[in-house]
Amino acid sequence: MKNELDNMRTTSRRKHCNVVTDAMGIFYAVVILLLVIHLFIVQIFDFQKYRERGKMQRSSHDFAVRGDIYDRHGIKLATDRIYYNIYARPVDYSEKETPEKIAKLFAPILKISESELRAKLTNKKIPVIAIKKDVDRDTAKKIMKVISENNFRSISLDKKNTREYPQGVFASHVLGFYNFDADVSNGVELTAKDKLEHVVRATRYQRTRDGKIIYNFSTDPVVPTMNPKGQDVYLTIDAAIQHVCEKELQKIIHEKDALRGAVIVMNPKNGEILAYAVYPTYDPNKFQKASNTQIKNWTLTDVYPPGSTFKTITVTSAMELGKINENSIIEDSGRMKFGGYTIENYDYKQKGAPGKINLVYLFEHSSNIGSVNVGFLMTHNEFYTMLKKFGFGEKSGIDLPGESSGLLASPRFWDRGLHMTMSYGYGTSVSIMQMVSAVSALANDGVRVTPHVIKYSPEEEAEKIKHIPTISPETAHTITKLLAESVNNGKSCIKMDKYNVAAKTGTSRKPLENGSGYSGAMYTSTIGYLPASDPKVLIYVVVDSAKNGPVWGNTVAGPVFHEVAEQTARILDLKPDKGQPNKVN
Repeated sequence: MKNELDNMRTTSRRKHCNVVTDAMGIFYAVVILLLVIHLFIVQIFDFQKYRERGKMQRSSHDFAVRGDIYDRHGIKLATDRIYYNIYARPVDYSEKETPEKIAKLFAPILKISESELRAKLTNKKIPVIAIKKDVDRDTAKKIMKVISENNFRSISLDKKNTREYPQGVFASHVLGFYNFDADVSNGVELTAKDKLEHVVRATRYQRTRDGKIIYNFSTDPVVPTMNPKGQDVYLTIDAAIQHVCEKELQKIIHEKDALRGAVIVMNPKNGEILAYAVYPTYDPNKFQKASNTQIKNWTLTDVYPPGSTFKTITVTSAMELGKINENSIIEDSGRMKFGGYTIENYDYKQKGAPGKINLVYLFEHSSNIGSVNVGFLMTHNEFYTMLKKFGFGEKSGIDLPGESSGLLASPRFWDRGLHMTMSYGYGTSVSIMQMVSAVSALANDGVRVTPHVIKYSPEEEAEKIKHIPTISPETAHTITKLLAESVNNGKSCIKMDKYNVAAKTGTSRKPLENGSGYSGAMYTSTIGYLPASDPKVLIYVVVDSAKNGPVWGNTVAGPVFHEVAEQTARILDLKPDKGQPNKVN
């Protein structure tokens, strides 16, 4: 009986084991079948997807270099330079690839002593040894040839590129700078970044694990030897005029021991900036060593009281509103008291009260009182509305970064005192580019055109460049005539022999840094355009904190304006209009 029970139990266990074994066998068979089906689908029906993945893993393309930057005539101002860093990995040394052998072969090419290079290569404490950095392309090719001939595995070349500025400090505040490692930029390098880095056709090719190119029927053998390049950018800058401006600006800065200065030359008809000189300056090749003061384009970021150059805006505004005309007579008492302040003409102590004056006299003698009385002919809202039309209180739209909107108070905050000081250039603070943009309307039949330093295609220009009607052509022509007559009547150094010049000088006290009160320093400036009969160039000169000699717009900025105007007229071969007084606009 006992034996029968044992046999039954043994038989039962065997049956159970057989069931489990059969189940596991079926399970594994199903798994294997599913795997076979999956592999079949992958290889027969879905192979394209995985083929593309493989290609992606092997695909490669050289890094793109930025486009070059040129002046309007094709002079190269910025470009990329490719260089190589050479490294060694001691872990990959072998009997056929010893530090001694590497040093012997590389030392003559790299112009390093063999012993020095051998000592560097035998330092096995460093996982990656920098053999030499900043190696030029020709030297790198020689190194690569040695690596290929000897089948070296421990040596690698890291390809890099850096931005170079062949002209040094030339137009540095227009160009800006670019740092590849930190992806930091300024100037046109920043505003034109998308275009400079836009590669039209980036071609990929495949490499093996050790970096060798896989050639097939579709591989262009030239492609791996070339670097994809961004689009080139052409500027409106004329290198010859830019050179004149930079030279004359630096000369007056040193002569007058001034803090800073700027000279801008623009074509008022189309807004193209022909020259943009700023001091202090810096070398964009060494921008890391430049101070913030040197790098900052203060002509865009900083604001200042424009002084007497603003009188052109005051008189133009009143004329556009019909408050005065070409023949208007203005009362000039020479001196005026308001509250606890006294305002007087700069020559009041020598000449007293001029009495009744015309607009030519107002411009020629830069009458503060005359400008105030013209300003008082407008209401707060009228004057403010005209200033907004001229673009004050907003950005000019120039294609450079960091532009300020300036300071222009809402008319609800105006009182008689602010209105009065506004009339002769003290009640507001403007940027240099705002003044350039505003006065350009006088030189262009009353229309302001967006100032810009980049040459655009017709399609880009239609999108980026605005033509803003500001005043009537009749008002623009009349003011131009009055300004030109005031220059020709006087003895100012801005007067030219061959050209009628419509211009105005200015001098203003420099506000303290905290904005409360004024320092003893002065801003001196001159703004104008020529030939007055058909303006082709507008020039604005500003010098900050001149110290030596008389400090006036006419004595500091004026001589720079005259020399820049003379040289620009020669470079552009402008047709003289002197002797044609009746044709001044």
